[in-house]
Amino acid sequence: MKDSDGQIVETISFDNMALTKHLFGTHGDNLKIVQNSIGIKISTKGNTITLRGDIFEVELAKRVFSQLYELLKKNYPLYPSDIDYAIRILAENHSLSLEDVFLDTVFISYKKRVIAPKSLSQKEYIDAIRNYDFVVAIGPAGTGKTYLAMAMAVSSLMKKEVERIVLTRPAVEAGEKLGFLPGNMYEKINPYLRPLYDALHDMLDYERISRFIERGIIEIAPLAFMRGRTLNDSFVILDEAQNTSHEQMKMFLTRLGYNSKAVITGDITQIDLPHDKASGLVEIQSVLKNIKGIRFVYFNERDVIRHPLVQEIIKAYELAEKKRKKASSKIEKRKPDVNG
Repeated sequence: MKDSDGQIVETISFDNMALTKHLFGTHGDNLKIVQNSIGIKISTKGNTITLRGDIFEVELAKRVFSQLYELLKKNYPLYPSDIDYAIRILAENHSLSLEDVFLDTVFISYKKRVIAPKSLSQKEYIDAIRNYDFVVAIGPAGTGKTYLAMAMAVSSLMKKEVERIVLTRPAVEAGEKLGFLPGNMYEKINPYLRPLYDALHDMLDYERISRFIERGIIEIAPLAFMRGRTLNDSFVILDEAQNTSHEQMKMFLTRLGYNSKAVITGDITQIDLPHDKASGLVEIQSVLKNIKGIRFVYFNERDVIRHPLVQEIIKAYELAEKKRKKASSKIEKRKPDVNG
């Protein structure tokens, strides 16, 4: 139906008051997120919600609330951040079910926190890891590339699908030279590996991690330490792969042994290599694109699982980079032809 202003009006009633309160959020916070994100007017009375707006906005909000309520009925622990993810997912694909994404549990951490995909690309990513031995994930920071790969690795280890996890990163300086940093070699490279430790500590307790590292079940090392090895029965993650050279990437790709998986992650907009050195991650997109057993998954700013402003920052930098390239192209065209 329509109101006097010509806006579409829809009402939804829910049959469980306790779940309805959870759906609406503390002080109606979840309602405010939907109202501000989609741009509709929302009012409530008891367990009934009324939506006012144009037809597309109202239909989207209706799908969001209806599907989130179904998740609550299945004991899904709904957080305010999930509201934003749900809106993004359903706005991108009207026919999708949130249950197919949010209930696809990858791993449950020792803190009893469920690790599951929060976007369509994340869902595609974990499905790729399940079905392919080589997966390459490319996209901006904050899209869950490393974190989900780590969760899949820990899950595989716990299920005894692999015997060990190998986590590696290239130790490339972003403004500082290793030789000038204090400490021995291990102390110098440790900061580069810190993000891998952080993700691991979010999933397993300290004692178990220490025991696994001591026994070599989990290994965290710079990429240079992979040379000359064959990694059998392993789940191998190469993080920050945009900072690998041609030689390093080729070396890593040829380490994989029997019954092993490799996940390569990186952001090709944040390359810290010298300007005259090509990125191995950029190169493999063309070199390996026709190999059937390798799957590429691409993320963008819509998949960022951080503060909403991070998405806007990424878009602003992408726009600035496009303008810079356009301006540079115009300058090149203006240069006189010295051979003419």
